Amino acid sequence: MKDREEGLRLGRRPGPLGLSDLASLVRAPAALSVPGDIIAGAAAAGRPFGPRVPGVIASSVCLYWAGMALNDYADAAVDAVERPQRPVPSGRVPRRTALGVACALTAAGLGLAAVSGGRRSLAVALPLTGLVWAYDLKLKSTPVGPAAMAGARALDVLAGAAAAGPIRRGVAPAALVGLHTYALTVLSRHEVSGAPAGLPTATLAASATTALAAVLPTGAPASRVTAAVAGTAVAGYLGTYGLAQARAVREPSGPNVRRAVGAGILGLVPLQAALTARAGAPAVAAVLGAVHPLARRLARRVSPT
Repeated sequence: MKDREEGLRLGRRPGPLGLSDLASLVRAPAALSVPGDIIAGAAAAGRPFGPRVPGVIASSVCLYWAGMALNDYADAAVDAVERPQRPVPSGRVPRRTALGVACALTAAGLGLAAVSGGRRSLAVALPLTGLVWAYDLKLKSTPVGPAAMAGARALDVLAGAAAAGPIRRGVAPAALVGLHTYALTVLSRHEVSGAPAGLPTATLAASATTALAAVLPTGAPASRVTAAVAGTAVAGYLGTYGLAQARAVREPSGPNVRRAVGAGILGLVPLQAALTARAGAPAVAAVLGAVHPLARRLARRVSPT
């Protein structure tokens, strides 16, 4: 009842809960940035499409969506002031429902991890779940918030490695995905009021460093095909997220920072493609890279932030 009253107070009459409301709650298109974590980790371990990988991808998507729903549950009061158009403060999704969705998706994610990868996958999914819940409920506004989010993304990559082979082989791509996520999370804290001068420059430098590291060969010299696919993927990464940050460098306003954050969320896909190619799976990386334009089109309908 209180949720409905809040929606009415903001001038919006709540109606039946629909699929579009749920899609907005969990930021559905942003989940397209998740499979690449698993694939990059699995490629580093030597089997980008091993039999356990699809189930682990489904598990991670569920945990990602759970985190988005839990975020809106936890931030309902703040969003009522800063983002009243979001599903919970607008009254389209009751706050209790957001919590229920988060719990159901968390259970589904852990269950899928157990079924698809057994103890190895659960050993990664459990701390990943803990970080997701700790971030949304407690750590988000603290100094360790960006590190917690980066840790969650790094664990996502390690989940892919654990599903395909030795988990240690996923450490390098996990570190690069974590670096990207850390800088992006720091930037995202300023998407409402704008960023301090110099912050977008720092995050752009972090992105350039990440992009360079993603195309450097880790062992024997890469083949021409591998180098071409990795280079194309990095160009897509810098051509979207990098350019969006460059605009924020010139004018670090809230709207420019918000657009950069949205580009950074989806920019994970070409970064993951570059890492997958570097691991010796250029064909898989090319397919993964094709997801990026699709995700960008869907993001015009449902915001990823």
